[in-house]
Amino acid sequence: MASHRRPKQPSRTRVTVLTTAAAAAVALSSQAANAAPSEKPNKDEVKAKVDKLYQEAEQATEKYNGAKEKQEKLQKEISTIQDNVARGQEELNELRDGLGSMASSQYRSGGIDPSLQLFLSADPDNYLDKASTLDQLSGQQVETLKKVQEKQRDLAQQRAEASEKLKDLSATRTELGKKKKEVQGKLSSAQKLLNSLTAQEKAALQAEEQRATRSSERQVLTGTGTPASGRAAAAFAAAQSKLGTPYVYGATGPSSFDCSGLTSWAYAQAGVGIPRTSEAQTGAGTRISSMSQLQVGDLVFFFNDLHHVGLYAGNGQVLHAPRTGTVVRYESMSTIGGPFMFGVRV
Repeated sequence: MASHRRPKQPSRTRVTVLTTAAAAAVALSSQAANAAPSEKPNKDEVKAKVDKLYQEAEQATEKYNGAKEKQEKLQKEISTIQDNVARGQEELNELRDGLGSMASSQYRSGGIDPSLQLFLSADPDNYLDKASTLDQLSGQQVETLKKVQEKQRDLAQQRAEASEKLKDLSATRTELGKKKKEVQGKLSSAQKLLNSLTAQEKAALQAEEQRATRSSERQVLTGTGTPASGRAAAAFAAAQSKLGTPYVYGATGPSSFDCSGLTSWAYAQAGVGIPRTSEAQTGAGTRISSMSQLQVGDLVFFFNDLHHVGLYAGNGQVLHAPRTGTVVRYESMSTIGGPFMFGVRV
């Protein structure tokens, strides 16, 4: 006979738990549905991030430039020392050949004197101390032996110096590699951000930059600034001849430049040698603290760590190589992205 017993009802506690769980699930679903999707940054936000990355890249670029300059200097110093050592070794060999001739002459005349024999068979570096008690050397032999001893000590010192510089060169090359990777990493990140923009957004950013450049050009053309000196005028004219030349980190011209590469190249065309890096260029002349005292051709430095430099163009404008993706151009000093620190009159 079929059972007609009613099914067991869930307990009040179980109903409460299930109801609560269901309510929570509904709430979560509602939140997920109503949550705003992750918003893509607009072009202004992208530009701000890219500008920051470019500033960091330029900081690393100036460190890279410093390491590269140090590497080149060390290589020249090592080469000079090695040349000196080679010449010194030739001179030492000639001195030894001279002593050998003395020995041959003495042998033919009846035998080598004990002191000279001692020199030829022992380390000449401490020979004079041993031979001094023998008192059998001629004045010429004594002078030759002293020259041999001095030359050996000099060569040993130069070889030790070369060894230290080679170690320094190795460390500098390592630093150079690190800075190069850092620059490339920053530039790669900036490019990824730019690639996230639409073609329309990219065009808008480019148009903004072009408008700013045209405005700066008008400011320069209508300005009444005079060059600080004949050297400054020549340097400024050289830099003007490179308007539109692309920025490339580590470049010193003439087909591409970074910021300090442009300024050092420009002054070189005026017959004036200034250091390679922006920080070192701060010591190239007389410091000008006030913007109102700047004259055309003065070096102008920006950011607290002085990692950017350009040439004052008059009327509040600077002629400089800004950053990757741009060219040598005029720009308002108020839009560089970092504070003006001071100028230097070369």
